[in-house]
Amino acid sequence: MFKKAKQSRVFQDVVEQIQSAIIDGKLAPGSKLPPERELKDMFNTSRGTLREALRVLEQKGLIEIKLGVSGGAIVKRIDAEPIVESLALLIRSGGVSLEHLAEFRIKTEGSLVELAALRATKKDIAKLETLFNRAKVCYEKNDWENFLKTDEKMHTYIGTMSRNPVFQFVQKTIHDNIHQYYAEYLPMNKKRTLENLTDFEKIIDAMKINDAKTASAIIMDHVKRFSDKMQEKTKSKSK
Repeated sequence: MFKKAKQSRVFQDVVEQIQSAIIDGKLAPGSKLPPERELKDMFNTSRGTLREALRVLEQKGLIEIKLGVSGGAIVKRIDAEPIVESLALLIRSGGVSLEHLAEFRIKTEGSLVELAALRATKKDIAKLETLFNRAKVCYEKNDWENFLKTDEKMHTYIGTMSRNPVFQFVQKTIHDNIHQYYAEYLPMNKKRTLENLTDFEKIIDAMKINDAKTASAIIMDHVKRFSDKMQEKTKSKSK
């Protein structure tokens, strides 16, 4: 499966060979790479270079290195976890401005909601309405913390409704990590939660008749309005 690494770029070549074997399906998820001693001979490289290459593959989420007698380098199933973690850290660290986040969300969620409205099943609508009704209960109890959590679940579920795993991963990552922005720049109150609920009620109504264009326009306006409110708050704080 593997051949001697090119001596001019040993480290990169080891990484690329193992990565290609995993991506091409030559190494299935759950399978174990040959023992370190055998790999070292196959690649004609040092133990230190091999271990460094394996650490890089582990950081990429392609393998998991287990210690012990039955341990070794185990091939992982390829998923979006490393990307999700990186995006989550970027958002939570404040490395993304409110303006950039709003711009991205307006464009992304507009397209996402349009797909969700076209592909929504009766079961999808029922699930979304259940979450909406839960949010209404939080509104009536002035429970802003759980209202926001339920609002995040509604946005995330719309990602699921799109039936597109890329949209789904991105949507979930964003809404799992923007809670801090609301807490700092736009604390919920009766007026804001009612405005939020009204928007979602209109989106659900549009989805019931597969009116994708209307649903898309509402969510884009929704994101823009709430983002504008947060940006106004940041400006007043900086004065």
